Amino acid sequence: MKNLILLAVQGAGKGTLAKALKEKYGYEHISTGDLLRERALVGDELGMKIKNLIDNGIFVSNDIIFEAIEYKISQPECANGYILDGFPRNLEQAEGYSKILEKLNKDLGVVINMTIPDSLLINRIIGRRMCKECGAIHNIYSEELKPLKEGICNKCGGTLYQRDDDNEEAMKTRVETYFKVTAPIIDYYKEQGILYEVDSSDMKQTLMSVEEILKNLGDKID
Repeated sequence: MKNLILLAVQGAGKGTLAKALKEKYGYEHISTGDLLRERALVGDELGMKIKNLIDNGIFVSNDIIFEAIEYKISQPECANGYILDGFPRNLEQAEGYSKILEKLNKDLGVVINMTIPDSLLINRIIGRRMCKECGAIHNIYSEELKPLKEGICNKCGGTLYQRDDDNEEAMKTRVETYFKVTAPIIDYYKEQGILYEVDSSDMKQTLMSVEEILKNLGDKID
């Protein structure tokens, strides 16, 4: 299997696709935030350095992120393929990652860029409701994900809540920032001929729709 990078604005369905890829193909899912928190628990010099930065709310530099990424993708659980989620975030990180792969003699693999119209993205973001108990995601504008009872989780009966930043104004700011930073990365990987577009407009959290996307990606990631 080819290693993957998932690029997607928040709300495009990146988490859903990553979960499906992991379940179907056995990929190791590497989220940058989770990776740093995981690495902070290791009692070595790098782990302690990351823990100190996180505990004090200090920005984690690219050099430290590169070191954590290099360590992680060298581990046995990544030998059969992995998904990078949340990395690279900018062109500097993309170029730094290429150097890591060259050092480790690993192939870059495939970059999947998930696209979605702004109008649909707005509904996915402002309609999103999270369960305080089990973390399940619902959406008041989706027939498939709509809570059967207002404010109550369909899965566990827990209380649903809306994130403070799940509003149209905050969403537009996040989207503008994302595309401004990500555009150079998209061009960078397009030039290498390894970037593939996935239209996530119709992707819902149902087996059939996700399976259709996996089927279309199959020959590109095998």
